[in-house]
Amino acid sequence: MNWHFIEPVDVLFLRGNKLFGDPGSYGESQIPPWPSAVAGAIRASLLARDSIDLQRFARGEERHPAIGTPAQPGPFRVTGFGLARRVEERVERIWPLPADLVLQQAGERLAMRRISPRSVAAGIASSFPLARLPVLTQPDRAKPASGYWLRDGGWKRYLAGETPSTEDLIATDKLWRADERVGVGLDPVQRRADDGKLFSLQGADFCKDVGFAVAVDGADLPAEDLLRFGGDGRGARLLSAEYQPPQVSLDNLAAAGRARIVLTTPGLFPDGWRLPGMREDGRFELMGVHGRVVAAAVSRAEVVSGWDLARWQPKTARRAAPIGSVYWIEDLQATPEQLGKLADHGLWPAEGYDAQRRAEGFNRFEWGAW
Repeated sequence: MNWHFIEPVDVLFLRGNKLFGDPGSYGESQIPPWPSAVAGAIRASLLARDSIDLQRFARGEERHPAIGTPAQPGPFRVTGFGLARRVEERVERIWPLPADLVLQQAGERLAMRRISPRSVAAGIASSFPLARLPVLTQPDRAKPASGYWLRDGGWKRYLAGETPSTEDLIATDKLWRADERVGVGLDPVQRRADDGKLFSLQGADFCKDVGFAVAVDGADLPAEDLLRFGGDGRGARLLSAEYQPPQVSLDNLAAAGRARIVLTTPGLFPDGWRLPGMREDGRFELMGVHGRVVAAAVSRAEVVSGWDLARWQPKTARRAAPIGSVYWIEDLQATPEQLGKLADHGLWPAEGYDAQRRAEGFNRFEWGAW
């Protein structure tokens, strides 16, 4: 696994799957974008560098040694992706707040609270399908705060089972600023601006040394490259980087018999928010790892789609569990090696999975202590 830093050299338009371009519409940027965006940018660069005929590649007649073909992907895959910044000579990841962390405005200061699973008292009924409810315990009512991200040090403490402090946060305006643009719809017949077709869209103007970190397996990337990234093919530099992701001791998790699964990229699961291999009663088995999901904190589902350049058609839209979704697992039965193997493989079954979406970096997660 090799880590690289993506440094924008222009305003980026990182669009989601919402249509825009109609009169009065607004195209909002999505940060971080889906991992498929960076996977597509890197694969396009590799195909151009190796002089692959794109028409033959799209038809499956020419195979790239790392990328494979559109129908049969090769060993290339994105194994990590997210917002990051350079601090002196190292890369620091910047994380969205997980679903079991709640940031609140307590008077003039911020306060970080944790959501934890609680058993339901006798006589209380709910539609929640798991054994325990994710409950926010707080001394007083407070308003939620937004516009903050978690730095790497706080992420490390979070995975270890601790509550990060507000010193571990960084404000959005220290990372990027919105750049509003106005677009004009064109008349394809007369090749001029069409009447009454003004729309607006939002770009992201990144601060100095802020960009993205991406980990790639199965392909040798150059130490430095230039990518077409996001809408309109805006430029971004791809630079080799040194980064060691924070991780908890898998030996300790195996010995404790319980853990958390925290999604670091959107989860495309066959049964909505439920993990692959998870039954109605919460029992869970995947890649030799057994356990019981007793609680889950999953934010509102998002819809993941995209554009298939090889087939020149939209990708199938799928509901996804968002980044930061948390699953609490008890009765964990696995060796440290099996836990590590599942983390490397991602939340995909051993066979019969969507190889293209796996190569794009979906269903990635980190183990966390509980």
